[in-house]
Amino acid sequence: MPVRFALILGIGVVMGFGLSVGRPVQAQRDIEPPVTAAKGDSERSVPWQDARLLAEVLEHVRKEYVEKISDEELIEAAIRGMIADLDAHSAFLDPQEFDEIRISTTGEYSGVGIEVALDNGVVKVVNPIEGTPAQKAGVMAGDTILAVDDVPVSVENLNDTIDRMRGKAGTAVKISIARANQKDPLEFTLSRAAVQVHSVREQLFDDGIGYVRISHFSETTTPDLERSINNLKKKHGGSLNGLVLDLRNNPGGVLEAAVGVSDVFLDDGVIVTANGRAADARFEMDARPGDALDGAPMVVLVNGGSASASEIVAGALQDHHRATLVGRQTYGKGSVQTVVPLSDGHAIKLTTSKYFTPSGASIHEKGIKPDVVVNEKDLPKPKEGADVTESYGVLKDDYELQLALSTLQQKSSGAIRQSRAP
Repeated sequence: MPVRFALILGIGVVMGFGLSVGRPVQAQRDIEPPVTAAKGDSERSVPWQDARLLAEVLEHVRKEYVEKISDEELIEAAIRGMIADLDAHSAFLDPQEFDEIRISTTGEYSGVGIEVALDNGVVKVVNPIEGTPAQKAGVMAGDTILAVDDVPVSVENLNDTIDRMRGKAGTAVKISIARANQKDPLEFTLSRAAVQVHSVREQLFDDGIGYVRISHFSETTTPDLERSINNLKKKHGGSLNGLVLDLRNNPGGVLEAAVGVSDVFLDDGVIVTANGRAADARFEMDARPGDALDGAPMVVLVNGGSASASEIVAGALQDHHRATLVGRQTYGKGSVQTVVPLSDGHAIKLTTSKYFTPSGASIHEKGIKPDVVVNEKDLPKPKEGADVTESYGVLKDDYELQLALSTLQQKSSGAIRQSRAP
């Protein structure tokens, strides 16, 4: 059954997993049938003069434009232009684009399990997802994908390559790969399967300090986060002494996931409020009792690529004085989009709400200023063509992480001194 998704989408960044899956929330409800507005209602039908103007333009283009364009293409272009002109985050989605959003909402798709990215004009394997057909068959990070089912990869039409790797679970697909130090291409015949895309990874540093990076927000993010924290506690043999939550270059995702992540660390209070014209576009979401860290100090890493759902988490934890924000000013996207399916497989992504942090602040086009601001000139320059996110979590290469750990140690020692004071 078609459903309507209330989403808080990111800033439109195509990530590695986005090339093998897609991107973002949910609040599901059936599509309501169109209602004819009564005379005097604010939602009136389109005035006939405006409809005639649109028809006149379409007719001129059909008859006089230098190249022949089908009526279907003209109508779709008109709709795209209308929606795109509203704001930078509203859009008309074709069936493929709509499918990307539905995939990213659940964090699951059917395919071979390869994260890919464009790298100097070739399609490189960023990572074969653990437990997937690609990983089991021996596909490795750094491999170059040459062809899928004997169809050469086209960097100008990468979506076609992605579509060829996806398909019904149990069906076969052949992938040709070039590998460094291998003279001849390698060929893998893989059986497609359901693939879970996880957005959370963790590691434990000395002194019982945990590190968790969230790359995007999907339905699986909150349970993945809770699992990661439990893993870190077990590795340390008890509770953690602190946590670094890394939201750098996280473009956003599912609204409920952002609320869930915030709730993991908050005992009570408002997480986010929103205001819009429709009744279901006005809401307040609150934390429930229970802090997974039992009050242990936190640092949240942010930068200009931290947007939307990332800013909801950062804003909630900052406003409630639950975490210290370290890094650079966030992107500044303070709006919520609703994705509404249409009857022919298309959909519209429409801005329906503006959201506010617990203090009532709107961060739209402003962003959130960290408590500890990192100066750009203090950051090492990334190698040309390198993906900066590859250094995230690598302590010797990650200046901002070093600063976050230093900040946590200061907070921890301060808390110890305070508890020992007479």
